[in-house]
Amino acid sequence: MRGFLQPSLRNTPSDAQQQFSKLSRHRRAHLAEAAQTTLVKASQWARGGTVTPQIAEALGEQLKTYLAKAAKKAG
Repeated sequence: MRGFLQPSLRNTPSDAQQQFSKLSRHRRAHLAEAAQTTLVKASQWARGGTVTPQIAEALGEQLKTYLAKAAKKAG
């Protein structure tokens, strides 16, 4: 009866995906637009859902760029 009360597979988001999901909706929308995708696909990626590798790579790059700018501005 494995998985009777809960699914046997779980999505495990990476650190970058967790950081992305912690951002405000406004910031996530801007990053998704810069990655040339929709906020829906970006949210799916942040939850560990299935998206194309090109979208995942573009979102990762945009997030890395944003975090570098935020760290430079704070420090």
